[in-house]
Amino acid sequence: QLQASGGGPVQAGGSLRLSCLDSRRTSSNNGMAWFRQAPGKAREFVASISFRGSTTQYSDSVKGRFRISRDTAKNMLYLQMDNLKPEDTAAYYCAVSLSPYATTDSTNYRYWGQGTLVTVSS
Repeated sequence: QLQASGGGPVQAGGSLRLSCLDSRRTSSNNGMAWFRQAPGKAREFVASISFRGSTTQYSDSVKGRFRISRDTAKNMLYLQMDNLKPEDTAAYYCAVSLSPYATTDSTNYRYWGQGTLVTVSS
């Protein structure tokens, strides 16, 4: 099970840190990622990280503002979000990849968390 937390309301320019606990250790040798889905929109890729944490990828819309990291020993995935914008408002989902790599395609991800809502006000 993947349990995402850390979402909430924040003003534009603020920061939040999302966390994802992999309680069943499904991600030990797999890449992980964050995706998000805004109301009325399709789910989109945000950031991914390889199983060793050595490779990361970011969507252009969050590059330079968000940072993905993981602590494999604690089975945790994180997303540090700085300089938040109203367009970042969405439900954020963590996911475990079928491969050890940092991929961007949602079809490569097997396990998904329940989502945590981030609301950014202007």
